[in-house]
Amino acid sequence: MIEKTMTIGELLETAPDKTDILLQAGMHCIGCPASLMETIEEACAVHGIDVDSLLTELNK
Repeated sequence: MIEKTMTIGELLETAPDKTDILLQAGMHCIGCPASLMETIEEACAVHGIDVDSLLTELNK
């Protein structure tokens, strides 16, 4: 299960197939070294994305 406390780096390492969902949500900087250390919740806040909606998509 993907949780908002996971870092973007952890997510991409454990579930690289979810990259398209992040890109579609507007997270185009997922390759940036700094973003890899952000939690999903922090990244959503920076990009103005609803974290709960994104988690729903990521956990399908």
